[in-house]
Amino acid sequence: MKRCLCILLCLLLAACASNPRLQEVRALAADAPKLAGFNDLSQRFRDTYQREQPYLGAAAIQREEALDRKRRDAYPDFIALHTAATTYLRALGALAGGDTFQYGDQVKQMSASIKAWPDTGLSDRHVNAYSGLLRLLLRAATARAQDQAVQAMLREGYEPLQGTLDAMDTLLRYFNKNHDNEQRIVLGMLEVEIPYAEAPRDRLLAALARSHQQEKSKEYRLLGLRHTLASQNIEAIRERHAALYRGLDPLPAAAIPSAIAKGAQP
Repeated sequence: MKRCLCILLCLLLAACASNPRLQEVRALAADAPKLAGFNDLSQRFRDTYQREQPYLGAAAIQREEALDRKRRDAYPDFIALHTAATTYLRALGALAGGDTFQYGDQVKQMSASIKAWPDTGLSDRHVNAYSGLLRLLLRAATARAQDQAVQAMLREGYEPLQGTLDAMDTLLRYFNKNHDNEQRIVLGMLEVEIPYAEAPRDRLLAALARSHQQEKSKEYRLLGLRHTLASQNIEAIRERHAALYRGLDPLPAAAIPSAIAKGAQP
């Protein structure tokens, strides 16, 4: 009997390992770290004023200080979006691997809600998507199953994750505009001031200023590429998640009312 049970268990594990959907879900979950670029760029956005301050005139400092406070107030909500998305992907991957991802405590530590920040493009729709993803994670915190559980989590988590990733992508576009504005402030100041340091006695100062200008230009060019890459990574995960959703098995007729009711929950 024990030998039969062992053989049956091995066959079940082999079937799970060879299930194409579960393999694709695990591969998607493995790419969750690619969203880390969003966190890095959120932090850079938060610290904009620290970098700009040496290049600002007196009239601009007061305005930028007010913006700095808003950026720092919004920053925790930006990070909460990333945490919710990656936690969902890791939980989905754990289900697909037949494991239990003990993320209940992590979810409880996350912000219960975030706010809309209209200036950045973060809207009520994005806030609702984040809240839906959080509710799903709280309900699924002790789940352990395979294909059916994975399909249920994909089905229920589709719109919340898509909305959360859309929020992250929307914010990245805003961060990129902020980056362009910072670039104009810094490089514009250098372009204006360097010609005044061309006198022979200021030759060393002019050389240092031009070297600094080149370094800043390189920095902003590379940051522009990082914004592009972060956006591409979000879009790739969003499309792969959508493809998995499109490939779900049809719901049995008896389960449709329950699925509709879950989708209608606030």
